[in-house]
Parts: sequence; C-alpha cells; structure tokens
Amino acid sequence: MRVFVAIDLPEVARSELVRLQDALPVGRPVPEENLHLTLSFLGEQNDEALEDIHAALSDIRAPAFDLQLAGIGSFDQRSQQVIYADVARCDELLELEQRITRSLRNIGVEFQKRRFRPHVTIARLPNMMSGFERSNFYQRLAEILAFRGVPFRVSSFQLYQSTLATNGALHKALASYDLASS
Repeated sequence: MRVFVAIDLPEVARSELVRLQDALPVGRPVPEENLHLTLSFLGEQNDEALEDIHAALSDIRAPAFDLQLAGIGSFDQRSQQVIYADVARCDELLELEQRITRSLRNIGVEFQKRRFRPHVTIARLPNMMSGFERSNFYQRLAEILAFRGVPFRVSSFQLYQSTLATNGALHKALASYDLASS
C-alpha cells in the first residue's frame, strides 16, 4: 500500500487555495479534497509495516500549533513543474516532522528521506507551454506571490493511503493522530 503522513487542511485554507488555483491560467489543479501538507512520504509499505507505522504514530506526543500558508513557489518534478503554497516558518511543525521521522526510523521503516520543505501542492504545469501561455502564467503568478492565508490551528495529523489513478492520485485517510491542546 502506498502511504504518507500529512496534515489535513481546514475548510478555510482549502477555500483560499482553490481561489489561488482559479487565478492560474494553465495547469492541472490539485483536487480540493487532495490538498494537504505532507510530513513524510513512506511509499509502498506492506500490511505488517503499516501496523508498526500506526503504532509508532500513535505514540507521538506533540503540542497543537498554529500554521499559516504564506507565499507561492514552484519547483520542477519529473516532467512537470509543481506550483505550491508555501508555509510560514513554524518551529512546532518542524519539530513534529522530526518526531515522525525519528519514530518511523526507530522501528525500521524504510523510506526516502528528503530535506523537509513544508508546502501544499496546488497545481502541476506541463513543461511544454506556448510562449503566450508561459507569459500569461508568470504574469498571473506574480499577482498572487504575496498570498498570505488565514492562520489555522493544527490539532492532528493523518496517515493516508494514496492510490494512483489515470486522472491523478486518490487519497484516503487511514488514521488520525491528535496533538495535545495547549
């Protein structure tokens, strides 16, 4: 089973991101129900590993915290460009990601570890765009670069299953893990 650990976004954040998606003239927007902030992508895991992952994530203790999406960025991924909403610096988020990584490594879960760059993918662009599309895109992107979302409370994180389909990935929450109220 292909799985990842993420923070589900509240409705207010999803609505803000959908408005950003609507401002982009080209590209394939991420479906609203798939908008999330990935903490750790674990890839393919068998049922036994999944039980261990669930137990390890259940034992994580961390405080709830406030988070804000702020700014827009992009990076190249395989044969496409990814457009994302950036995340304002948040030490509690960084600590949560580190606790998750340590917990999973301690139980022997193997997964690719990349430098954690908190973001929410909002669209994917084809590498092949006409000059007009590229010009129009960058003009519209410049208009939304200063995006600042409404801060929201993160009180849990989730373990998701991701199933690849022809029209994109389908995500299903398998479990949710509460963070301590402060």
